[in-house]
Amino acid sequence: MPATPARRPRPANAALAVCFAAAGCLAGAFYHPAAWRPFDLWAYLLTVLIALALAWREQRPFGVLLVTAAGFAGYLLLGYQPSLNFWVPAVAFVSVAARERRARTAVGAALLAAVVALSGAEGRLPWPVAAAQAGLVPGVALAIGLTQRRLAGRNAELRRLTALLDRQQRQEARRAVLDERFRIARELHDTISQHMTIVTLQTGLAEYLLRSDPAAAHQALGTAATAGREALDELRRLLVVLRTYDLGEGGLPGDGDGYGYGDGGGHGGGRPGPEDPAAPVPDDLLAGIDRIPVLAERLEAVGVRVAVRRSGGIRPLHPGMELCVYRVVQEALTNVVKHSGAPEAEVDVQYRDDELRVTVTDPGGPLSVTFPDGSGHGLIGMRERARIWHGSLTAGARPGGGFRVELRLPLRQDRPSG
Repeated sequence: MPATPARRPRPANAALAVCFAAAGCLAGAFYHPAAWRPFDLWAYLLTVLIALALAWREQRPFGVLLVTAAGFAGYLLLGYQPSLNFWVPAVAFVSVAARERRARTAVGAALLAAVVALSGAEGRLPWPVAAAQAGLVPGVALAIGLTQRRLAGRNAELRRLTALLDRQQRQEARRAVLDERFRIARELHDTISQHMTIVTLQTGLAEYLLRSDPAAAHQALGTAATAGREALDELRRLLVVLRTYDLGEGGLPGDGDGYGYGDGGGHGGGRPGPEDPAAPVPDDLLAGIDRIPVLAERLEAVGVRVAVRRSGGIRPLHPGMELCVYRVVQEALTNVVKHSGAPEAEVDVQYRDDELRVTVTDPGGPLSVTFPDGSGHGLIGMRERARIWHGSLTAGARPGGGFRVELRLPLRQDRPSG
């Protein structure tokens, strides 16, 4: 592993170097046997220089080993007693074993063994003890350094895999956003087609009755005009859905405003599939809030009791908004079955003066796996629908257990988000 380019030493390495310098000076000052040269100014300088070199042991590991080994050898040859300086080359060699190539590691091990053997000889140790010390110290330092090398390699691989997983999750989230927009676009397209069919039939009827029954013709033209205006509204919403967003590396649409992404698990699972108990049937195309009880009946067939409550000044809404509410409730209830296993759920629809608030909650179950921040592909689709109607959607785990999805749609609006 090549050495890291030179730069400022890390505070931890600098602190270690200062500690070795202080400890070596204190040991020399208070322990000075008569058999060795007195610990004088030169001894202090050598001790400090040898220890302070450790501050750069990560930037220049092999160079630091050379400096500390040469300095300690010179210190010994000048006749000073072996002290805590003994450990400085050993610590330097740990960094060599962790970061340098095999050839340099082998050279470093031989150099450290030679310095340790010299220390034993200058310390007048029996030769078997000096030889054992010369083999044991490099061996232990080598084992520690190789362990650090393996840990560093694993951490680097973990960082690489984490970055790869993050990219894959973002790609999946982008795909989920696009899939949901295309699905909404298809629904709006079908709605527009129905409106245009009404326009065509009513204008044809008006033309037929224009002379024989002017009042009926006038009524037919009024119906056609209303259908035409609704078709234009739906067309605007269709264009909003199909608008091109920047889905490149800069991030997801809506990054920073509550968008989440996940792997499809938890309460943020994918869209309902054919096997889902709440999967749409053909007559759901124009489904609205009135169809939610039917959705609840389907869930009861798989053992989930769903209580549906409506409160406030109940009134008809735009068909597109009704469909938005229906789809959000459908997705939320599907997630209860697939990712919670809760025996019951509750849907609360509140009509307020300026807002429609829809809440879907469940108490949790044996399968509960939730994302605390409310992330997942299904939730991305719900938020996409809410954004089209200037609304918002929040989702997350409830404090007492279970999951909560809340949709808020402002009322008295006549234009889509865009």
